[in-house]
Amino acid sequence: MSEMREVPAAGGGSALVHESSYVDDGATLGAGTRVWHFCHVMAGAVIGEQCSLGQNVVVMPRVTLGRNVKVQNNVSLYEGVHCEDDVFLGPSMVFTNVLNPRSAVSRKHEYRETLVGHGASIGANATIVCGHDIGEYAFVGAGAVVTRSVPAYALVTGVPARVVGWMCECGERLDLSEKPPAGTQATCDACGKSYAADEAGVRRSAGSAHR
Repeated sequence: MSEMREVPAAGGGSALVHESSYVDDGATLGAGTRVWHFCHVMAGAVIGEQCSLGQNVVVMPRVTLGRNVKVQNNVSLYEGVHCEDDVFLGPSMVFTNVLNPRSAVSRKHEYRETLVGHGASIGANATIVCGHDIGEYAFVGAGAVVTRSVPAYALVTGVPARVVGWMCECGERLDLSEKPPAGTQATCDACGKSYAADEAGVRRSAGSAHR
């Protein structure tokens, strides 16, 4: 029967790693993190507390994951990918780190970084072209191809991805148009948080209520 083994975690406590997975010396795991079947976490990767790496996940050097990041099956996190706290990466979604790869040309000095903001979700089979950041609490729909940075709270879908709406922090869609006029306000029916549009996009209203 396959088993999880305890390994020391950064700052104390332990993480759990499935016996079929490899965590290289020099990789950092936070307390309470779980690494499931057939994963490889390479030296120089930094994974925060209470994260979950699903089956067949690869985490390369210079990748950082914050607290409570959930990585679903078959995701590869290449050098230069950084995820803040509470990020969700859906099954088989794809990051890249080079814009113009050639097998015969080394591009290691050209890796571009991608930041996935606090609370953002990326759907199954979506592709994030490197160098384009995902704003906090943004939602990238399944199968979307992101070729430009995504604003905070935006819902983007399609190929190439475009803004089709706006999302609450709780994951419900807000009653706002794709391009709401500055000053437009909306309240989430599910949790009561309030939002307002400005020239840059949509932002959480200060002091909005929680249900």
